[in-house]
Formats: sequence, structure tokens, C-alpha cells
Amino acid sequence: MKAPALIALALPVMLAACASGPSAEEQAAMTADARKASGALIQKLGGELKAAINEKGPEGAISVCKERAPQIAADMSKQFNFDVKRVSPKNRNPAGVPDAWEAEAQAGLEKRLAAGEKPETLDTWQIVSTPGGKQFRYAKALPVQPVCLTCHGGPADIPEGVKARLATEYPLDKATGYAPGMVRGIVSIKRSL
Repeated sequence: MKAPALIALALPVMLAACASGPSAEEQAAMTADARKASGALIQKLGGELKAAINEKGPEGAISVCKERAPQIAADMSKQFNFDVKRVSPKNRNPAGVPDAWEAEAQAGLEKRLAAGEKPETLDTWQIVSTPGGKQFRYAKALPVQPVCLTCHGGPADIPEGVKARLATEYPLDKATGYAPGMVRGIVSIKRSL
């Protein structure tokens, strides 16, 4: 058989192998890295929020979420070679609107929570096809902690000064009305493959 004929026979097999995406081991490694990245973001942001609340009170801590959270996500993106952000269907930050995959991932995590899974263990990942190629996608639930109610709770939970500051900083805010343990949003992570 001539070389062009061999190439013609081998090409579909080679293309199928390339199109299959990362191996199970590579997917497991990306998932582990995504868990590390989301954990690092949650830990760093939580630490800065607690420090700001202790130093400036809840009104002063709002700037941590508005200004520092996007920077922390950008730092985690560089450190872990992912695109890292926080999103929610009930977003506070206009840049925090989930895409279709993120909204579906959060809905799935909320169903798992309702079925009895522990909020702190809720995550999911998937390899998805996009017009630009395959992507690794990961979502980690952000469960509401009691301290979160100061800014994300119901009307009786949020102090008047915080309400006023939120109205000024986030006039289109949808991120209130939560109770402890609910999923407020997700850490969303993606990487092009």
C-alpha cells in the first residue's frame, strides 16, 4: 500500500484520538487543580472579608467583595492556569452573571444539596465542546454561612447601613434573601483544551 493510501486510512483514527479529549488521568489532575484553585479563592476571600468586618464593620467589608474578589480570582487564574470567577443567577456584581453551563451546574448542585449532600462537598466538572474547541469546566458551590447573612440575608438580617451601601454600590443587586446552607453561587473554573 502506498503512503498516501496509508495516511488516508490512518487519518480518521488519528483525528478521533485527538478529538476524544484529555485522558481520565489528565481530567482527574485538572479536577484536583480546580479544587485547589476554588479552595484557595474561598480561603483568601473569606480571610480578607473577616479581617475587613473586624476592622471596618460590615459596611466597610463590601469593598472586599466589590474590589478584592475580582482581583483574587484573577490571581488564582494566573496561579493555576485557569479562568476563575464567581457567578450566581442572583448576582450582585453585573459581571457575575452565569453562562448556560454555569447556571445548569449550579442548579444541579442545588438539587444535590436538597437530596442531602453536604454543602461544602458540592462540586461538578465536565469536558464540553464549544465553537472554539473543547473546554474543561468546573463548578464549586458557595454555601451561605451565617456571616454571609449580613449582606445576603433577608430584609430583617441586613442592617440599614449595609442596605444603604449596597443600594449605592450595586443598584441592580439580586443577591439577597438567602438562608444559611443555601447555595448562593459558584466558583466557576474553565480551561481551554
